[in-house]
Amino acid sequence: MSYYKYHVFFCTNQRPAGEICCAAKDAAALRDYAKERVKSLGLDGEGGVRINNSGCLGRCHEGPVVVVYPEDTWYTYAGKEDIDEIIDRHLQRGQAIARLRI
Repeated sequence: MSYYKYHVFFCTNQRPAGEICCAAKDAAALRDYAKERVKSLGLDGEGGVRINNSGCLGRCHEGPVVVVYPEDTWYTYAGKEDIDEIIDRHLQRGQAIARLRI
């Protein structure tokens, strides 16, 4: 059995100026937002959800990018509303979100 039910990685990679990267699209701030929201909902900790930042996941051109394990579900997002939907639907109810999948 896994320690966490879900392990969520946010690409926060920073590339040189002018190159496409997740960091240029507020990835770190939205990761922080997700982490705080998961914690406020009581979803964090053993048997729950772990939110982490990640180096480059190799899909910045589709980003910003987040991947949810153990299902290996890849998402892109535009802002807090999309992060809320990932938390509410995928992390709380186990429903993948087709419109955000990449």
